Amino acid sequence: MTNIAICAPATPITREQQAALEQLVAAEFPQVRVTFHEQCFAQHGHFAGDDLTRLTALLDCANDPAFDVVWFAKGGYGSNRIAEAAVVRMNDAARAKTYVGFSDAGYLLAALYKARIGQCVHGHMPVSARSEGGREAIRRVLRWLEGDTSGVEPSLDGTTPAAAFNLITLAMLTGTQMMPDLTGHVLMVEEVAEHMYAVDRLFFHLAGTLPRLAGLRLGAITDVPENYVEFGQTEEEIAQFWCARMGVPYLGRALIGHYSANRVVPFGLASPPART
Repeated sequence: MTNIAICAPATPITREQQAALEQLVAAEFPQVRVTFHEQCFAQHGHFAGDDLTRLTALLDCANDPAFDVVWFAKGGYGSNRIAEAAVVRMNDAARAKTYVGFSDAGYLLAALYKARIGQCVHGHMPVSARSEGGREAIRRVLRWLEGDTSGVEPSLDGTTPAAAFNLITLAMLTGTQMMPDLTGHVLMVEEVAEHMYAVDRLFFHLAGTLPRLAGLRLGAITDVPENYVEFGQTEEEIAQFWCARMGVPYLGRALIGHYSANRVVPFGLASPPART
C-alpha cells in the first residue's frame, strides 16, 4: 500500500476536485490510499490559508511516518513563501518520502532537492482530476509511484541527472537560498500564459545565472497571450538562441508543461520511487 498525503502549499482546491481524485484512485489504484489535509480547502485571500497554516500542513504531511508520498494539490502562487522554513523543520521521516508537483510547487522541489530531502518529482497534481486529460496525466504519476516508468519523460536515460521547472519559477529561484546546484543536469523548462517576449526575457535572465548544464530541453509553452505585434521568433528558436549564448547543448523538446501530455520527471537520476 502506498500512502499519499495531499496538502496545498499555494492555493486551495475544491471538494469536487478532492472527490474526483478519490474516485479515480478507488476505481483504478487499489494499492494507493490518498489523504487530503483539511488545509487544502482553507482560504486566506489568494492562498490556501495564511503562511503559517500552509507551512504547518506541509510539515504535518512530510514529518508523519505513516505517509510515503507528499503530493502538492495545486500550483498557483505561494509555495515560495514557506519553502525555506519548511525544509529546516523536516525530520527523518520527511527525508524518506517522495514529493510530487510542478509549476509553483517547483519552489518546494528546488528547496528539497538542494537540501537532499526525499525524492523530488515533477508531475501532475490532484487539481486536474476532473478532466479526462488531467486524469491521464495523474495516472502517469500514480503508475510511477507503483513502479511503472512508462509515464516518465522519454528522453531520460538514467545516466545524466535531470530537473524540470516552470520558467518563471526557475528564474525567481536563481540567486536565492533555495536554488539547487544544477551543474551537469539536463534541465527541462516549460511555461504557461506568458507573452513570447516574456519567455525570451526569462531565458535572458537564466542565461546569466545558470551553471554549466549538460543540456536543455524545452517543454510546452502554452496559452501564450496575443501581443499587438508578433515577437518574430518561436519558443524553440528562443530556446536555441539562448542555449547558443550560454554554450549549452539544446537537446530538443520535452513532454512537460501545463497540458495533458505532461510527463513525470524525477529529479536527479530517473528511477522508481524511493521506499524505506
